[in-house]
Amino acid sequence: MHEAEAAAQGLRLHYQLIDLDRTGQGVEALPMLIGAARTMGFAGLNITYPCKQAVMPLLDELSDEAREMGAVNTVVFRDGRSHGHNTDGSGWRRGFERTLPGADLAHVVLLGAGGAGSAIAHAVLRMGARALVLVDADPARAAEAAARLNTLHAGARVRAAAAAADAFAGPLPPSGLIHATPTGMDKLPGMPLDAALLRPGLWVSEIVYFPLETALLKAARARGCAVCDGGTMAVGQALGAFALFT
Repeated sequence: MHEAEAAAQGLRLHYQLIDLDRTGQGVEALPMLIGAARTMGFAGLNITYPCKQAVMPLLDELSDEAREMGAVNTVVFRDGRSHGHNTDGSGWRRGFERTLPGADLAHVVLLGAGGAGSAIAHAVLRMGARALVLVDADPARAAEAAARLNTLHAGARVRAAAAAADAFAGPLPPSGLIHATPTGMDKLPGMPLDAALLRPGLWVSEIVYFPLETALLKAARARGCAVCDGGTMAVGQALGAFALFT
């Protein structure tokens, strides 16, 4: 995407994949990789799962957006310093609004309170969601995220639930579901919740884009849900990153 857009803009741009899975490394490799990228003269880095939060203390500066969201997905090297940004929230919103215009935000369930989930939570609250329920594999992280969001956004609209089934229970059925965990990726196949919870009238937004058609989206379509695939967010966040890099 980045190289094709650069060519369309009359620019020469090289975008290099650095895949930690190939070498069996994790977040412990970040200091070395950031240093190497600076030494080689890269304009910056995109940061993805599972490094979006681990990279933050390694950077010289953070944008207000990245600091508020508690995650970085774009690093820019400028004037000898590393600057952390987050384009996930704006990227998700752009794709969501283009795909599901006018979607009901009365009661939204968000699976995943990590880097991407945090960014999307801020975005959906800014869009006017009246109630947001967070679910995470680590219930304490969901509870902490809900408390933080309620201090930053008016109305005490956010709460945490221990499991997806709990988030769907109660007198007010969810109007929408956002999936922001790695489940469903090619390397982590599966469903992030019981498909029986899906029903017609519920919209489903997926952030996984390898593959574009995840098990969750297949199940949602089969049950008559309107859906937004993860490719829309992939493009949306890349637009913001491209502007920062260039």
